[in-house]
Amino acid sequence: MISLRQHAVSVAGIFLALAIGLVLGAHSGVLGSLRPGHRDMQPRVDALTAQNARLTGQLAASDAFLSGAEARLLGGALAGHSVLVFSTPDADGADVDAVSKALTAAGATVNGVIALANPFVDSGQGDRLRTAVTNMIPAGAQLQTESLDQGSMSGDLLGVALLTDPGDGHERATPQERGLILDTLRSGGFLNYTQVRPAQLAVVVTGEGAEAAENDQGSIIARFAAGLRGRGVGTVLAGRAGSAEGAGPIAAVRSDDKLNAAVTTVDNVDHEIGRVTTALGLSEQLKGVTGRYGTGAKANSLTVAAMPS
Repeated sequence: MISLRQHAVSVAGIFLALAIGLVLGAHSGVLGSLRPGHRDMQPRVDALTAQNARLTGQLAASDAFLSGAEARLLGGALAGHSVLVFSTPDADGADVDAVSKALTAAGATVNGVIALANPFVDSGQGDRLRTAVTNMIPAGAQLQTESLDQGSMSGDLLGVALLTDPGDGHERATPQERGLILDTLRSGGFLNYTQVRPAQLAVVVTGEGAEAAENDQGSIIARFAAGLRGRGVGTVLAGRAGSAEGAGPIAAVRSDDKLNAAVTTVDNVDHEIGRVTTALGLSEQLKGVTGRYGTGAKANSLTVAAMPS
């Protein structure tokens, strides 16, 4: 049986080779514009272009292999556990669906998908969101007072309302309180959902981080994920490569010691290896382990080091 460790090594090689191929392949346009004396370099350009195409095909084949072997690779890592999936406004719907599929393949029950809307991650809407949050705290609950930014507060509130108590597994909000919170945030344009039930764990799926610097979106998403983590057993923030760069939400987590110690990050969720890693990373969080996975800045491994046998 091929182990995840062995396959991760091969996938890592493919990613590295693909990156090199893409860089070299990008030079074809430049070389094509050189003066006629350099036209003898065209065969080399053609060879690099062909190599790039082969590497792209290998990456697609790797994704296909992992997709087909997903259930065997994950081996019931989340059996008996429940998960809520949150998506940010820039998250790709295909990534959200694929992550949900991987969680199910790992044995988890997905208890709902909540789509955060643009006002939720817009600092210009911070006062309005904070006001809504402070007016809907469930009876007997108290929000954390260390961080009063909109990301932390909203994550804290939704964590109280939607994630079961790690200590005893009990719900911390009544169905009526939970319904009021979700309906109020939906009517305020902050989020959308269909059917949601409380869960133990959370995954936040984000996108490329292209607009992360606008209205402080990257930091808000990062702190939202940490707010959820403070109330549940574990949280993974999974996004595409750009989310680990600049002001992206994964970059924001990895650049903050407190957030980085709490939230597991995966920066290649648009590939099957990232979706498998998201599920395995959530399984690690059940054991109190936090990781930084993917191919982006400050990642410490491509994927989780070991898989269930």
